[in-house]
Amino acid sequence: MNVIVKLGAAALLASAVAVPAAQAGETLDRVMSSKTLTMSSDPEYPPQSFLNDANEMDGFDVDVGKEIAKRLGVELKIVTPSWDIITGGNWGGRWDMSVGSMTPTKSRAEVLNFPAVYYYTPAAFAVHKDSEIDSLDDLDGKTIGSCGGCTYDAYLMKDLEIDAEGAPPFDYEVEAGEIKTYETDTHVFDDLRLGDGARLDAAFSALPTIQEAIKGGYPMKVVGKPAFYEPLSVATDKGDPEFDAKITEIVAEMRADGTLKALSEKWYGVDLTTVE
Repeated sequence: MNVIVKLGAAALLASAVAVPAAQAGETLDRVMSSKTLTMSSDPEYPPQSFLNDANEMDGFDVDVGKEIAKRLGVELKIVTPSWDIITGGNWGGRWDMSVGSMTPTKSRAEVLNFPAVYYYTPAAFAVHKDSEIDSLDDLDGKTIGSCGGCTYDAYLMKDLEIDAEGAPPFDYEVEAGEIKTYETDTHVFDDLRLGDGARLDAAFSALPTIQEAIKGGYPMKVVGKPAFYEPLSVATDKGDPEFDAKITEIVAEMRADGTLKALSEKWYGVDLTTVE
């Protein structure tokens, strides 16, 4: 069973004032004593996380979170704060971990810990199906949309520093004329679907997310090769090395026994748990 709680930005910001960082053992003790693991997630990020037809959270990230909770022997509770609040750290016990396809960048590592990379995904550009753009070079000077506070807008601003072992190197191959940022990738696609150049010339997102949108009827097509491959990690608040160690141990077990691979193949059709 997983419980979904929608958290308003104002309430989250108010509760963030003067909230201390987690103390050693505090998060793990809270999870084990309450028998509840609280995970932050995004209800509009398919196929990673979304509300299904039964109005329940579903997706690859959700399944990974469920498996972590199962191996801890606790129930999973899901909350849905905004992305900028999740990446801002200083959670103050409002949730225990984020399994939200988060890239461990250098700036995020200042306020969060990344105990376990669980898969890798290619970042790709998409354009409207009627667009004449057919290469990355054609994107120079164009209006490109991405989620705000994500690795995608950081890449477009040439300010992306991935802080994770095994992350493949990359080059900045696109010079956007204008960068438009949105709360979620779905909102980017919504603007792109209005027509070629109507509001956007291109979208920049995770390739599986783009492919899922196309499968769902969005009139888009992928352009060029992936711009970079991003390692995606479980994130935790600073201050509880015991909890981090437990997450590291569980994800390593899931990788070793094939669970991560099976979940990746279930949702993506391929194994994204290793770098291409």
